[in-house]
Amino acid sequence: MKVSKGAMEAQNSQSTLEKLLHSFERYYNVRTDDLAAPFSATAEFHSHSEQYFLVKSARLAEVDSNEYVYFIEEKELSSSRFSELSSLAWERGLAGVRPHSTHRNSDVTLIIISEKIAPDTLRQIKKCNLHKSYKFGFYGWSNLRIMAYETSTGRTVTNRYASDLKKLAGTL
Repeated sequence: MKVSKGAMEAQNSQSTLEKLLHSFERYYNVRTDDLAAPFSATAEFHSHSEQYFLVKSARLAEVDSNEYVYFIEEKELSSSRFSELSSLAWERGLAGVRPHSTHRNSDVTLIIISEKIAPDTLRQIKKCNLHKSYKFGFYGWSNLRIMAYETSTGRTVTNRYASDLKKLAGTL
């Protein structure tokens, strides 16, 4: 039985997404059902740390850290589509942020799996720099982290906040 090239690329994109989701399942709450379009999956991570002196009632510090990850599959990623997806992920991610005195950071991560990425879009991804500070940083901050993976070439592009995600793409 002969499989068409388009079906193989779609399967390749789907298997890449499954590998990524599997790597996130250990520490994140991954959802693939009942999602608002256009995202294929979302993942959330919440961490609360405390430091105390001798007894828990003598608390020195508390820190809350969150991450909201949005996954999307695209056939071809254009510059306008990237702008639309990044602003949508940023808006939805910030909607979940509740800054307070122990809030450190709430990062929003957009992971794009695409068969083909336009060259101007690659430059746009690298230069994307969305950052928000709450009460001059005393109530924490948020950064938009972006990773785009091109399945046809195996190329990975990230912005400066997501450079650590390149290791994750190396496993694909």
